[in-house]
Amino acid sequence: MLLEIYTPERKVFEGEVYGVQMPGLDGLFEVLNHHAPMIAALDKGRVKIIQQGDKHETCYYQISGGFVEVLNNKATILAESAIAEALPAAQEH
Repeated sequence: MLLEIYTPERKVFEGEVYGVQMPGLDGLFEVLNHHAPMIAALDKGRVKIIQQGDKHETCYYQISGGFVEVLNNKATILAESAIAEALPAAQEH
């Protein structure tokens, strides 16, 4: 699945991913490959990106709210702000 994350200033992330977990207004939810079309509002919180591959490594972004659209195996997050989180040294490969 293609994931793109945009802020008003720039594109923050683009890549093929296994899935993405997002902070919805009613709690966390996850979108995987070939998810049904949807649009949802996002709350402030952490976006967890699950990478492709055998290990399904993850990366995280803090967002301050926004929206997500899922259509044709592509998820597009429009966030007010998105900041990549650094992994602790023990988790880096």
